[in-house]
Amino acid sequence: MDAVTSLNPTRLVIAALVGLVILLVLIIKFNIQAMIAILIGALAIGLMAGMPVEDIVLAVNDGIGNTLKGIALLVGLGSMFGAILEASGGAQTIAVTMVKKFGDQKAAWALGITGLVIAMPVFFDAGLIILIPLAFSLAKRTKKSSLFYVIPLLAGLAVGHAFIPPTPGPVLVATMLEVELGWVILVGIFCGTAAMIVAGPIWGAICGKKYNVAIPEHVANQEDFDESKLPKFSVIVGIIMIPLVLIIMDSVAGVVPALESARPILGFLGEPFVALLIATIVAMCILGYRYGYNKKELEQIMTKSLEPTGMILLVTASGGVLRYMLQYSGLGEVIGNAVSSAALPMVIVAFIVAALVRISVGSATVAMTMAAGIIAAMPGIAELSPLYLACVTAAIAGGSTVCSHFNDSGFWLVKSLVGMDEKTTLKTWTVMETLVGVTGFAVALIISFFA
Repeated sequence: MDAVTSLNPTRLVIAALVGLVILLVLIIKFNIQAMIAILIGALAIGLMAGMPVEDIVLAVNDGIGNTLKGIALLVGLGSMFGAILEASGGAQTIAVTMVKKFGDQKAAWALGITGLVIAMPVFFDAGLIILIPLAFSLAKRTKKSSLFYVIPLLAGLAVGHAFIPPTPGPVLVATMLEVELGWVILVGIFCGTAAMIVAGPIWGAICGKKYNVAIPEHVANQEDFDESKLPKFSVIVGIIMIPLVLIIMDSVAGVVPALESARPILGFLGEPFVALLIATIVAMCILGYRYGYNKKELEQIMTKSLEPTGMILLVTASGGVLRYMLQYSGLGEVIGNAVSSAALPMVIVAFIVAALVRISVGSATVAMTMAAGIIAAMPGIAELSPLYLACVTAAIAGGSTVCSHFNDSGFWLVKSLVGMDEKTTLKTWTVMETLVGVTGFAVALIISFFA
């Protein structure tokens, strides 16, 4: 559908500002659920802008339908894949093996890399709860501040969660910007690796020397887990790499003439939902049945993993409504013209928008959703190269990561698990999140110069 050309640009801008203020007030002041707040804000924009009611309804329907059709299967399959990895002990396998390979002196690097890899298929909260005992056990053994090991782990988890598919955030943004996941994965790996190094081992060493945070008392007295029962490292890495390799091969086949004959089969196998389905089935067979779970137990694990996906999908779909409301009202074109006159690269605009929402609302998912909706509604997005759009996706991920503070549930989770007070959490975790976001954005900006 084309934009409603008869709407006044000034009225559009005012409607957008008022609508976004309503959205933020509902979330911040009244603690309204994000999905409801985004829908109310989107409807307010359409009504105040003077859109015909039928166009508002169309924007809602198109926003929900077109957004969910791109990510619903991926979020569901990714949740089940991660649940099997978690239940089998696969996440602990990677952490334990990496720490042994790197040794105690470089264990911070091992934990950072482990967090990055694990957060791609496993949700941030689950990955942290699974792996933080290992960070505590290292601190206990080396008699160092737990931050030496906790910060690198947190940085790796934050990076994997924000920048690299199949985690839902970048999948959502890529879907809304209509960019192939292969490019997003490639750019995300470069951005994420740099961000993990800066915010993980480097910042962790500084925090560890400056803040002596002891491990929780209940951890100090507990026994170590039995490593002999964990699955093999090579098996876990191989399974995790299945969807990444298949998706990347599909993107590579599109630009390498020698692979043209294999494009049909690679295109099918590299379709994100097919790649994740294959990985999930392999995980069921190898990590599920082989490691002692019967059919009923495995079905229960996978079904339970789908419980949090409803909220993710509904918030995401609401963000799609916001995007289509901005597009169908013509506001996207107004914003796009303003950005063009400001001569700011789209990568910078994407980062700033996502960062402002993140700081205001706290939720990384809402920040990604709103920023992607605003950017996707701008004219000329479809003409940008896949590599540049992948950089825009990474910039949104970076902006949605910075400045975690009191309005972010992750802030309180980390504070509670690590045993820090609010002031120390701000000086360590909040700075770490900002380093992750800014570093990832900086790398994306550099890459965009060559797109």
